[in-house]
Amino acid sequence: MMKNTLKVVLLTSMLPFAASAAQELTPWYVGGGLGVNNYEQNCDQPGTKMCGEDDPYAWDVFGGYLFNEYIGIELGYRDLGRAEWTDTNDRMYDVGASGVSLGVVGFYPLANKWSLSSEVGTFSYLLENQQPINGQKLSDSGVALFAGAGVGYNFTDNLKLQAKYRRYENLDADVLNNLKMESNYWGLELSYRFGTRVAAPVAASVAPVIAAMPGDDDKDGVTNNIDKCPNTPLTHKVDATGCSVYEFITTKHDLGGILFANDSAVIRDGSFADLEKLTDFLNKYPQHTVSVQGHASNVGKAEYNMKLSERRAVSVANALNTKYGISSSRITSVGYGVTKPAMQGNSAEANRVNRRIEAIVTGTEKRVVLR
Repeated sequence: MMKNTLKVVLLTSMLPFAASAAQELTPWYVGGGLGVNNYEQNCDQPGTKMCGEDDPYAWDVFGGYLFNEYIGIELGYRDLGRAEWTDTNDRMYDVGASGVSLGVVGFYPLANKWSLSSEVGTFSYLLENQQPINGQKLSDSGVALFAGAGVGYNFTDNLKLQAKYRRYENLDADVLNNLKMESNYWGLELSYRFGTRVAAPVAASVAPVIAAMPGDDDKDGVTNNIDKCPNTPLTHKVDATGCSVYEFITTKHDLGGILFANDSAVIRDGSFADLEKLTDFLNKYPQHTVSVQGHASNVGKAEYNMKLSERRAVSVANALNTKYGISSSRITSVGYGVTKPAMQGNSAEANRVNRRIEAIVTGTEKRVVLR
């Protein structure tokens, strides 16, 4: 229980806040790289006489987007340099691959601004030669797969330098004597991430805080400022707004029975007083319904007694409806014959009390939940 008192909270001055950094860096970055590339198998092609002077220097430019600090996507343009060789007919061949790359990159931060990286993607390349073959320059295009790994160092939050290795597969050119190559690239890349990392302001001290707590007049655990039912009894369970909680309970009431003469379904004059009491109860609780259950004594055939008990139940149900005005939608009738005797046996007393109807009233009542 909260009391209507003044709660004073005094925080010591000169209590420093730890400076926290608010993340303002964007997920976008750009960069470029330089390196060397080695085309495998160009000197191992059938009919190769010797390799010439390669121009292995490669470069690339790229832009990327980080989904989070661990994974992103990168789009770039790459030139992998050139290679030369001569076939056994002393014809000069050369080849160079360039094109557009698209890949997924992953990062794993390490201590002291270091990180590891990995990548996998596709390289939409164009292979072409500069030395004419049969008087013309030839070219071919395709899509190769690549994978790579690297290690990086952040000079600042924005500027990162990475050492990279990439492996390219299926750099093929059918027009160049069915050239089939793989490629290995080593290089350095410098990237720039846009945005700034802004440090949160540092507070030297915190002024004393004085707060008045609202009261709880009815002591139900809900303060006055949000209590919509300010006078609930202490014994009631309440909800978040301070109002009593209710539950709905289904109850059954056995309102007694009416006896009949032997082999008769006619209501005796003395039984109407009992029907009036039943009617008064049903009028008091209009949400309740009544089941009129007929019974018979164990004299004669069971089949006949079942129908007799049904007639007795119908007789009382009709009286409730036509004589006392209870809606037929609230009344049901059923016969049980000799299956539910009030007294076992075939004595005169057992037969007398078993020739009866019973009124079972059922209703749902709203009750308050207590603590």
